[in-house]
Amino acid sequence: MSSVFWVLSWCYCSHSASVVFALLSQFSGKDPNQHKRVSVQSNPGFLERLGETAGGTVVGVGLFFLSIYVLFTNEGRALQTASSLDEGLSQVVSLGPFSSFDLQNDNRLVHLSAQLRTSQPLHDPNYRVVVQAVKLKRQVEMYQWVEYHESKDYQENGETKTETTYTYNTEWKSELINSRNFDKEIGHQNPSAMAVESVTVVAPEVRVGPFFLSKGLVEQINNFQTLSLRDFTAFNLDPFLSIDDDYFYHTQYPRKYINFWSLMGYVLHIGAVSIVAMQRGEQLMPFKTKSGDTLELLYLEELSAEEVFAKEHEYNNMKTWGLRAAGWALMFLSIQLTMRIIYTLVDWVPVLRELVSVGLKIFALCVSCSLSLLTIGVGWFFYRPLVAAALGALALLPLFLARSGLAAKKNE
Repeated sequence: MSSVFWVLSWCYCSHSASVVFALLSQFSGKDPNQHKRVSVQSNPGFLERLGETAGGTVVGVGLFFLSIYVLFTNEGRALQTASSLDEGLSQVVSLGPFSSFDLQNDNRLVHLSAQLRTSQPLHDPNYRVVVQAVKLKRQVEMYQWVEYHESKDYQENGETKTETTYTYNTEWKSELINSRNFDKEIGHQNPSAMAVESVTVVAPEVRVGPFFLSKGLVEQINNFQTLSLRDFTAFNLDPFLSIDDDYFYHTQYPRKYINFWSLMGYVLHIGAVSIVAMQRGEQLMPFKTKSGDTLELLYLEELSAEEVFAKEHEYNNMKTWGLRAAGWALMFLSIQLTMRIIYTLVDWVPVLRELVSVGLKIFALCVSCSLSLLTIGVGWFFYRPLVAAALGALALLPLFLARSGLAAKKNE
C-alpha cells in the first residue's frame, strides 16, 4: 500500500527586467543583488528609556502569570493523560491481523496491526497521475526572489546609526513572497499569485483489516518518501512537458531558462500499521476515557498493544518535561523584563551598569528556578494530594529521626 505526495514547483521571475537591471549595474560596478542603507536615530533621553522599560515591566508581569498557568496546568494534564493511557491498556482487546468483524467488541477499545487498503485509486488529472494510495498531494513551489537583511548599530556624533545590508537571492519557495515589501523591488519582482495551487486528495475509504479508518486516524498517515519519475517516461506527455531528474518541466529545455515549471513526486510506502481505537460497527472511532481524554492512536509500524501504550507514555513524559522547561523559560524572561527598570536607572554608569546586568541575570535565574519548582510542587499537591503528602512525609523523615536522636542523647 502506498500514499503519494506530489510537489509541483514553478520557477518564475521577470527575466527581461532582471537582465536589463543587471547590465546597468555592471556598468556602474555595483552588485545588483546587494545594497546598504543607513538610518539615523537620536539617542533616547532618560525619561523615554524609563517609559520603554515600564512597558516591558507590564509585559513581564503578564508573562509571569502565564508561566505559572503553564507550569500548574501541565501537571494536571500529565496526570490525566497517564491515567487515560493506563485505563486504555487495561481495557484494550487485541485483534489478529486477519480477524473478522466481531459484534462482541462493539464500542470497545481494540488494537490491531494490519496492512492499509483503499478501494479506488487517486488521480491528478492535470498530469495524468493515477496511484492506488491513501493520499495524493501536489505542492506548488515558485522560483522567486528572496530578500535577506542584516543590521548593525554604531554610535556617531551622539546619534545611533543603523547600517542594514540587503541581499537578494533566487530560491525555491512553497509560499508566495511579496516583492512589494522589498527595500528595492526594481530587478527583483515576483509574481502576485501562484499560477497553480497546492492540493491534497485523500482516499474516501481507507481500511485496515475489516474496519474503515476515521478521519483522525487517516490524518496521522504522513511519512512521505521520494518517488522516482523514471517509470513515468512512458506517459503520453503534453508537448510542453518534459522529465528530467525526477522533475516535470514545463519547457523543452530543462534548466536552461529561469522561467520554467517543474513537478516533483513523492510516494509513501506503508507496511503494517498499528491502531488503537474504538470499534463501532465497521468503523474505528475515537475512544473517550473516564479521565476525559480521547484515544485514537496510529503508528506506522507493527507494534503490540503494550508497545503502543509504552510509546504514548514516553511521549507524554517528553511533553511534560518540555512544558516544564517552557514554563521556566517564560518565568525567567518575565523576571528579567520586570527588573529591567533597575538597569535603566543605572545605565549611565558603565561599570555599575555591567555589574547590575550580571546581578539581575543571576537573580532572575535563581528566583525562576525556585518559583518554578514551587509551582510544580503546588500542582502536584493539588492534582495528586496523596502522592504529595507521602513525598512530604518522606522528606521530613530524616529531620524527625535527627530530632529523635538528639532528644535521646539529651536524656542520657
